[in-house]
Amino acid sequence: MQDFSYDFEEHEMEIENRIRNLMWTVSGDYALNTRLDVASFSRNKYISLYDAIKQGAFAKYFDSSELSMYIVKKLFYGVEEPVLMNIAQLCVDMAVYQKIAAERPGVANIRKKAFEAMLDLDFRKMNDSFMGRVKLEVIRQFLNGRGRAEKRIQDVLDVLYRLEETDSTMEIIRTIDWIYNSAIDRSFERKHGDLDFVLRTSVEELAEATWQDFLDEEMYESVLEQLVDQVNQKVISLDEKDQKEEKQSDGPKKKSIVVLDEKALAKMNSYMQLNFGKSYLSETEQKKTDRRLCNGAHADCSLYYTDGILENPVLVNAQYVNAKKQADRNLLLLRNSKNMVKKNVDIMTDNLKRSLVTRTQQEELLADYGQILPVRLWKLGRTEDTRLFQRIIRQNQTDFVVEILMDASGSQRDRQSQVAIQAFIISEALSNVHIPHRVMSFCTFWDYTVMQRFREYDAPKSENRKIFQYTTSSNNRDGLAIRAASDSLLQREEENKILIVLSDGRPNDVVVNRPNSRNPKAYCGDYAIKDTAQEVRKARNKGIFVLGVFAGKEQDLQAEKRIFGKDFAYIRDIRNFSNVVGQYLQKLLDW
Repeated sequence: MQDFSYDFEEHEMEIENRIRNLMWTVSGDYALNTRLDVASFSRNKYISLYDAIKQGAFAKYFDSSELSMYIVKKLFYGVEEPVLMNIAQLCVDMAVYQKIAAERPGVANIRKKAFEAMLDLDFRKMNDSFMGRVKLEVIRQFLNGRGRAEKRIQDVLDVLYRLEETDSTMEIIRTIDWIYNSAIDRSFERKHGDLDFVLRTSVEELAEATWQDFLDEEMYESVLEQLVDQVNQKVISLDEKDQKEEKQSDGPKKKSIVVLDEKALAKMNSYMQLNFGKSYLSETEQKKTDRRLCNGAHADCSLYYTDGILENPVLVNAQYVNAKKQADRNLLLLRNSKNMVKKNVDIMTDNLKRSLVTRTQQEELLADYGQILPVRLWKLGRTEDTRLFQRIIRQNQTDFVVEILMDASGSQRDRQSQVAIQAFIISEALSNVHIPHRVMSFCTFWDYTVMQRFREYDAPKSENRKIFQYTTSSNNRDGLAIRAASDSLLQREEENKILIVLSDGRPNDVVVNRPNSRNPKAYCGDYAIKDTAQEVRKARNKGIFVLGVFAGKEQDLQAEKRIFGKDFAYIRDIRNFSNVVGQYLQKLLDW
């Protein structure tokens, strides 16, 4: 029987060799060793071949490491990666084409066929974004001759076309920076600084916001080198298949891919302890939990359970100090809002008390069995009414248990104190009516979803203030966090289980490429929303009531609705928080 997998691998190797030889020939550097996108060849060979030509030409005429390092530094300040990459790709293409076409006339025909293929394959996708429309105009003017476009696009084209004459990598960088700051985010320089400021960003500053400050210098440089290499590969490709630029943007949307080696993995557990505090699970319990919960879309992921760096630190490091500062800011907002918070707690407490009193009321009924009523014995033999007895009917007194789960990803950074107050209001009200509840937060770093515990189900009311240790960082794998919270609820004996999720409706996690891993699909966009919605449905099918409390921006409301359906609350004004959430809890208690 023919081994088709072997034939396919042979075919892939042949394609890769062809593309690599083309890149080497163009660059004149046979030591050039860059990862090639072989899969794109099956989509359209001319796009793939032209990317290889550009890669070789850019290595020949310019400094690719200098450009990639600038992009890494620009990304550090929270710019939108897909948009920045689209700008960089156009600038690189404009800078190298005339030079390589003058040396190799056949390049013009390959570029023509690549551009025609892009029009066929990606016209709608490009037309959905501003930089996509700029790219469309570049393609049209190359195929049909240069003309004039609408003013905003023409302003960008005028700057792009100047790159045809440049021999300077720095001029390419200046052009990318000008287009982003002028056409995409005019507030960038005011918020962060100009190009000179971005370029002065040091390796040490990059490390402050990442895990590398706990690794040795050699390891940091190795990972940074891999990141620069990934950026360099993205800068070269004009293919739209992975370049998804958001139509409406508000803040950074990073979809990075982190490549790990064995040395980095060996240090991961130490890093997790240093940055998030020691885990309260033993190694055996941790592995058992991962085997049970980390499968399907979350294969190759892990859960990390901790009481937080302030409760169980390894040492007082920068992360500890930052967490303490945020806790102080949270408590400051609590003090400044104490009247509003108290009012919300009192309203929610009163509503819950009324519902619980109703559940414990008893009703007396006349019946033909039960406790005899002497005053009704005269009816015996005289009437057909046999109801000589009294029965006491007690209302359903089944128990309740609640889990409060807070999204602690970086996208919540601007709302940290507000989210902490929301969770505190619910926790205080539940404590007042003696409903057991646990408060957790979640974020995801690399393949670890960190579940931080602020109070346990049966903890005293005094534990509620630990909620103000809430701080945000990294990404969020909402589906796995909801799965883990549901698993904890299902282990409780109470019949009625409620899960309240405070989130912004934007599940988003980096892709982790680990040695020997199955390399899970990028957890973002529609894929992540569908997975999170599926975990919510699974929890409900197991008897858990799930409420989503929207703690995000209005443009993400549709995603929140897709995840939680009709059972979600949008809190426009924190002063009305108790009424909105309290009504949902009251409805469940009255059910």
